[in-house]
This record gives sequence, structure tokens and C-alpha cells, in this order.
Amino acid sequence: MTTRPSKVQSQLGRTAFQIFAANDRMNQLLIEHLDPAVWRANPPAKVRSIAAIFTHMHNVRCKWIRLTAPHLEVPDLLNRAHCTPQQARAGLAESAARCSEMLAEALGGGPGRIDNFLRDGWARPWPVGVEMLCYMLSHEAHHRGQVCMLAHQLGFPFPVAVMSGIWNWEKLWKECGVPGGPGNNS
Repeated sequence: MTTRPSKVQSQLGRTAFQIFAANDRMNQLLIEHLDPAVWRANPPAKVRSIAAIFTHMHNVRCKWIRLTAPHLEVPDLLNRAHCTPQQARAGLAESAARCSEMLAEALGGGPGRIDNFLRDGWARPWPVGVEMLCYMLSHEAHHRGQVCMLAHQLGFPFPVAVMSGIWNWEKLWKECGVPGGPGNNS
């Protein structure tokens, strides 16, 4: 992800920006190493396909941006019936950049245009805070777990290097442009 906040006013804002970038790198790793045969494969139960899961993740991010930070450019939605892995990777990278900007602004400590986190039109707004970041990360981690489980059930488990790679935060942060990794104050 190449977009960086021009000036984030607090360590929390900078860290939230970096965490969401690393979170998206995990998604990108999975798509990069996913066997093409399982992208649209029918799951063994009545659940979303892997293509539908990744498009859902992107489209939900777009909703968070549209409702919470409408002054930011909202990426185009992805169509789960026609989305390719390359389109998903590009869409997720763009929505991650906007979500990172939203988090940096919301948690930056300075005067901003974000007062509340709106998860959905039916949900009660939350004041911005760490809960916002935790909710967003939990949503993504849940769906990454589904993707890993479905790939395994469909006979195409991810290599051990990929599965352990999504836990290598130092490497993920470095790949996202934060050479010092977690705890780096730059």
C-alpha cells in the first residue's frame, strides 16, 4: 500500500494506519498463494465461495468508509459473480488504503471530520476509538479463517510458509513500509 497519511498527530493514529496495512497484507498473501481452482469453487456447504468472501470484505470496507468518512474517496464495489483474484487484490489494496486513512484520521488525536464509527445503517454509531480498529480487524480475521478453512476443505490447503507468514508481523510491517515493525515510532 503506497498511500500514507500526510501528518498523523498521534502514535495511536500512526499505529492504527500501520496495523490495517499489515492486516491487508495478510489478505493479499492468501490471494497470491491461493490455487486458482478454488477461487470460484463451490464450497462443501451452503456458504460463500472464496471469491465471494474477498469481495464481501472489500465491499464492507467501502460501506465503513461511505458511512464513517464520506469525505474520503470510496472505492468502487466488487461484483462477487465476476471478480477475478487480480481485481480483488487491487480492490482490497485500494479499500485498505482508504480504511487506513480513515483510522489514522479518526484516531489521530487532532481535529478531524470523523466523530463516529458507523458499521452499518442499522447499527448504533460508536464514538471513534480503539474499538473501531478492533471491530474492523476482527471482521477481516474471521473471513481469513473462513478462506483458509475452505481452501483446505476443497483440497488446496495453503502452504505452511503462507500460514506462518500471516503471523510474521515484523515481515508484514516491513513489506508495508515500516522497517522497524511493531512499536516503531516513525
